[in-house]
Amino acid sequence: MRLLHTMLRVRNLEESLNFYCDVLGMKLLRQKDYPGGEFTLAFVGYGDESDHTVLELTYNWGVNQYNLGDASGHIAIGTDDIYTTCEQVKAKGGKVTREPGQMKHSSTVIAFIEDPNGYKVELIQLGTQGSNLEKEVAVSTN
Repeated sequence: MRLLHTMLRVRNLEESLNFYCDVLGMKLLRQKDYPGGEFTLAFVGYGDESDHTVLELTYNWGVNQYNLGDASGHIAIGTDDIYTTCEQVKAKGGKVTREPGQMKHSSTVIAFIEDPNGYKVELIQLGTQGSNLEKEVAVSTN
């Protein structure tokens, strides 16, 4: 088994595709309208669905607002240079909600950005994820 995709409901498909593709550099892998159900699915990611986990953006026609709720978490993306990535996000009109920096009690360097729908995207500086003990604790407590 493997993880295939994560689905996010979006209020404006074009705006969301712009964010994930133009700002974060993902590719639109496929998109299909479902007139009978009045929704559109768009799959985006950094590689082919056959060997990469992707995002499914679901646009329900005519719905322009969602309550994200207090159980909403975030998606995480690894980057080789978190500082440059955040500057590029800002230059393309993206919103950085937590500037890059080390996590409290960890060596992991993270930042947070927000997509047009209010979903949080955690950026993680690759190679700084901390010790194996930190990873084991994170897996066992999440």
